[in-house]
Formats: sequence, C-alpha cells, structure tokens
Amino acid sequence: MAIKLGVSSQRAASGSDPFTDLLFNILLGFILLFFIAIVFLKPAEETGKIDIEAEYVITVTWPDNSPDDIDTWVEDPQGKVSWFRNRSTGLVHLDRDDRGMLNDTIQLSGKTINNPLNQEVVAIRGKLPGQYVVNVHYYESESNSSVPVSVKVARVNPVYTVAYYGTTTLPEKGAEKTAVRFSLTSDGSVVDINQLPKSLVP
Repeated sequence: MAIKLGVSSQRAASGSDPFTDLLFNILLGFILLFFIAIVFLKPAEETGKIDIEAEYVITVTWPDNSPDDIDTWVEDPQGKVSWFRNRSTGLVHLDRDDRGMLNDTIQLSGKTINNPLNQEVVAIRGKLPGQYVVNVHYYESESNSSVPVSVKVARVNPVYTVAYYGTTTLPEKGAEKTAVRFSLTSDGSVVDINQLPKSLVP
C-alpha cells in the first residue's frame, strides 16, 4: 500500500529548503560585491599623492578678486633671475604668471566665469645647492592700496613638505620686498631661512 507524503514530508525527504537556498544565494551575492569593492578600492597610501615635475614649488598668493598685479622674482645660486619676461632660467621656471583679475575668465558651457584666485607658481626642477632669493614686486595697482602677499616654499619629493610659509605687505605700486631667502644642501634639505633684503628688480 503506497503512502503519499505531504509537502513538508517531501521537502524533508529531498533535503532542500527554499528559504535556506534563498539565504545562501543572498550571502553569495554579498560576498561577490565585497570582493568587487576590494578590487576597485584605491590603496590608502595613494591618497594625497602629487604628480608634479618639480623638486620644490614656490607659491605666491594675494587676496582673491584683487585687481592688483603682483610679480614673483626668484634668483638661483648662480645669480640667474626668473621673472615674467624671463620665465625659465636653469632649473627655475615660472609656471604661472597671474596679472590680478586681467584675463582671469573661463568659458564654461557658454558662460563666462571669473576666476577669483590670484596665484603665481614657480617650480624648481632640480636640487642645485646654494641660496635662493624670492622677491615679490607690486607691478601694477588698481586699488591704490597695500596688498598682503603670502609666500609658501614646499618640497615636493619624496613627500610634500612645507618648508616655509609667511606673509609680507607691499605698501604701494612699485614696492619690492624679499619675501624669503633659503638654501638647499647637497641632499636637498631646505636650510638657512631668512628675509635679508636683496633687490632683484632693475
């Protein structure tokens, strides 16, 4: 005489439970997503990495939206001077010349956007030992007022390190000040930081 098993008895006999199968498949899905996330996750040590063709960077900034033109002059250990009319001298190069608000516009999706940032950037592309002199010059004025100018010297390699940061005030058009002097040693260290004045502008 045949005995017909109920639904629960049939599941028990087959050893398969749909709910357990569902949970197992969900678990497999989470594991797969976890491994995909690990593959596409960037290593933490890459965070903040800077790719720039320079050993040192000198950054000169003054207030945003200022119409005044501040120029950067840098003398290298051989006495060669880099400025906006002689942008490259030896290992020193003026990467960005900023003229205040002049030409500080960007065309984006048919709209003209003003760039408020006033910043000049000088790159030193090698480790030439000796003293460097960084001067700032108040080239042109529309505000007819004094301008605070910040200067930062940073070593880029092997890691980004700020060697100097300071602010000097240029009182009027034509004023020139030595923002910072520093020396590089044979191993690339920044030493002997001072502000002993030296004129570079003819």
